[in-house]
Amino acid sequence: MSLYESSKVLIRLQRSVLSVPGSNPDMMEKAAGSEADCVLLDCEDSVAPDKKSQARRNIISALNEIDWKKAGKTVSVRINGPQSRQMQRDVCKIIEKAGNHIDTFLIPKVGTPEDVHAVEKLLAIALPTSGITRRVGLECLIETALGLVNVEAIARLSVTGSRLEALHFGMADFSANCQSRTLEIGETDHLWYPSLQRMLVACRAYGLRAIDGPYGDFRNLQGYVNVARGVAAMGYEGKWAIHPAQIELANQVMSPTDAEVQKARKILNALDQAQSSGQGVASLDGKMIDAASGKMAANIISKSLAIAEKDSA
Repeated sequence: MSLYESSKVLIRLQRSVLSVPGSNPDMMEKAAGSEADCVLLDCEDSVAPDKKSQARRNIISALNEIDWKKAGKTVSVRINGPQSRQMQRDVCKIIEKAGNHIDTFLIPKVGTPEDVHAVEKLLAIALPTSGITRRVGLECLIETALGLVNVEAIARLSVTGSRLEALHFGMADFSANCQSRTLEIGETDHLWYPSLQRMLVACRAYGLRAIDGPYGDFRNLQGYVNVARGVAAMGYEGKWAIHPAQIELANQVMSPTDAEVQKARKILNALDQAQSSGQGVASLDGKMIDAASGKMAANIISKSLAIAEKDSA
């Protein structure tokens, strides 16, 4: 048994991550009034190359003018990737002009730990220079073959003093990078279950949140639910929404059901009674339960309490 214990990152509820193009100010305002746990303001793929500067200005205005905290939102900004000349401008300008209103930066197309180090160095300069004292976290999109090859090394940054909090699986770019025979975004999830599982295990080994990416056919609500259920069963705690119709579905699928919460409580109660009698295992509804059952039940209870806390805020 290893004596290693994974680090504890800041807890953020991210059942639904609503992605909003930075080039559309109206959508950003509507996002604040949505039921999404997290709003992702995008500087990257959803913004045309000649609109990058304007999108950055729009995002800065939205960060400053909308009361995201009152709206109960975690706010993240997807910057342009490490290979883009826009990345430095995104980080430095947004911190300088609106650093007090951002929770995390999402780094796309992360292939190596050095890609994360590059953003860390920019923040190390930009935050003190701008007088920002609040913590700004980092999240990474694993969406290339290189990123998956190095996912364990990337995740391990969380135990080295990094700002890293979460990994997201970017299905579309990953499919393209792997030259898969599909033209759909997120609808061939079964092909990528081994990749999704590998990223999830890296997250759990090093204490990070695991978030699944977008599902392109926003009219196919059942398809979205099916994919979300698959990753939720695997252990993912959130999924992107690219359309308002997907938000409620993500929140529902990524939340423990009442029946699951009730069963989890029964398991914990049964184990408490067994322990008080000097027993390490118990029987519940004709099935054996033990300490591992208690850990699984505790996970369910922990998630339900986090959701209840947000709902009551």
